[in-house]
Amino acid sequence: MLKIGVILGTVRRGRFGEKPARWILDELNKHPDIEAELLDLKDYPLPFFDEPVSPGWISEPYQNEVVARWTKKIGEKDGYVMVAPEYNRGYTGVLKNAIDWVYKEWNKKVVGFVSYGSVGGGRAVEQLRTVAVEMQMVPVRQAVHIQWDVYMSMAADSAPVDPAKFKPVEQQAHALIEQLLWYGKALQLARQADHKAKQNLELEGAPAE
Repeated sequence: MLKIGVILGTVRRGRFGEKPARWILDELNKHPDIEAELLDLKDYPLPFFDEPVSPGWISEPYQNEVVARWTKKIGEKDGYVMVAPEYNRGYTGVLKNAIDWVYKEWNKKVVGFVSYGSVGGGRAVEQLRTVAVEMQMVPVRQAVHIQWDVYMSMAADSAPVDPAKFKPVEQQAHALIEQLLWYGKALQLARQADHKAKQNLELEGAPAE
């Protein structure tokens, strides 16, 4: 079973993002090998990152309650789908801040993207792929890019919307989920093997790196 976190990467009033987030959440949970959970950044009002030490160099989560809760939740997951609107040719500041507060818990996990905005959010996703690699995540090739006609077909609706309105991007979603499963399972096995190897080293008295 892969535990996937669907990260809703906008907190903007009247946001569109909840519609595709809830849709992809349902699509993921249709698969018997996936347990998906919505991680709404509205529920994690993180302060702007202002720590003197990078999260990659700390042994315990930061003391801020929201940060600790967010870090723990990210650590529970085997992979992620980031729902990312494109604003001004980039992704949102709130999503960047949420990424920056965590490091080790992102490592060696799979990540995919659902986006919307100008050119279907393509430029936001390109930027996020680069960031994901720096965080030692594995971004899959397939993404879901919601174009203007699909966006407008549900712009006046409240979430959750009729899933039939996502029919034009259904095949993109299926391909995304297939790739999440393949890489997610491979990385899950690799992390388990790595953990077992470190345990064996500790039992033998050798320091684990």
